[in-house]
Amino acid sequence: MKKETKWSIDQMHSSIEFKVRHLMIAHVKGNFKVFDASIYTSGKDFTTVEIDLWIDTDSISTGDEKRDEHLKSADFFDLENHKQITFLASTMISPNEDENYDLWGDLSINGITQNIKLNAEFGGIITDSWGNEKAGFSITGIINRGDFGLIWNSAIEKGGFMVSDEVKISCELELTNMTKQDSKMELEK
Repeated sequence: MKKETKWSIDQMHSSIEFKVRHLMIAHVKGNFKVFDASIYTSGKDFTTVEIDLWIDTDSISTGDEKRDEHLKSADFFDLENHKQITFLASTMISPNEDENYDLWGDLSINGITQNIKLNAEFGGIITDSWGNEKAGFSITGIINRGDFGLIWNSAIEKGGFMVSDEVKISCELELTNMTKQDSKMELEK
């Protein structure tokens, strides 16, 4: 089935964040400042979604420049050889028992691709005060950083490691229906 509805990410109202346990007692949070996607659906049916998301690895921010530089090094994201993180999903979204959706897709980090499952909570569709049709999602998931070759670590004196393998992902996405926008612009000509 042809995907005729194009959606774009509203950058002002969207975020891609992560957190990882540090020293086994607390969490360090971070985010990526630069990202975008091609998103298509059949009408407004998001169970038919096709997503091609990319994240600029160089835009990582944890609030500490030295840590950010270490994360960009070959110990982690290897920015010199891998400029982007990507997520590709094609019609792999289905309702789950939490009244949310399971979103399956191929996540590529550090040149390694793994099929992962994320939880997508649909916030709904609404028309804003300027006539723009918007859709909202909260997307969460957990990945193992070792699955993507991000294996740097350091043992701590009392047992355990400095950085856990588990990374929690949290995304807030507000989408704009660009098909409706494009039609509106054509009518105004």
